[in-house]
Amino acid sequence: QVHVVESGGGLVQAGGSLRLSCAASGTIFSINYMGWYRQAPGKQREWVASITSDGTTNYADSLKGRFTISRDNAKNTVYLQMNSLKPEDTAVYSCAAKDRYRVSPYWGQGTQVTVSS
Repeated sequence: QVHVVESGGGLVQAGGSLRLSCAASGTIFSINYMGWYRQAPGKQREWVASITSDGTTNYADSLKGRFTISRDNAKNTVYLQMNSLKPEDTAVYSCAAKDRYRVSPYWGQGTQVTVSS
């Protein structure tokens, strides 16, 4: 079993930056994928960025250049650096971890990011 917990959300002005953290625990040795997703009220959840066990990173096209995903293996933590934030970035950001033994990912509880004008 894998448990993931997000943190780092908050209120920030447009143009500001924020770094989210996703800490994994449990059978973390089995994780081969971690990704960030976000969901704004009334909207469908969308994929933001991901990183695989070999270090490959991918981003939603609309977010390339502003968001950066990274990891610290020693801390079993994945980060999402969010720069040049816009009001439309306001959403609950969730972290998902996929292990090599199941298709369905483990989800964190989410952390709220609010970008003001």
